[in-house]
Amino acid sequence: MTAKGSEPHSGAGVLERQRHKTETPRLYRVLLINDDYTTMDFVVRVLEGVFQKSPAEAFRLMMLVHTQGRAACGAYTHEVAETKVATVRDLAADAGFPLQATIEEDT
Repeated sequence: MTAKGSEPHSGAGVLERQRHKTETPRLYRVLLINDDYTTMDFVVRVLEGVFQKSPAEAFRLMMLVHTQGRAACGAYTHEVAETKVATVRDLAADAGFPLQATIEEDT
């Protein structure tokens, strides 16, 4: 309803479009941690299956875990990284291995 003597808004004014700047989500590295019991073959299978690494890349990362004590398997959003860590732990537990994975913020 309009006030007496005024005209309804015709919509002829300029509308400003608000731009929302989206931020790139933070990434988190998933690290595999060396232990003395998990077989190298199992680590390679985890790297190929969970992290979609090629056989050559999986072997290279497995050797880093073995010689350096840990290796980064990839960088993901927090939710994806947590899911990958949980998947590694579940697969290891089902196979009877103590393989551990953890996440740290990617810098």
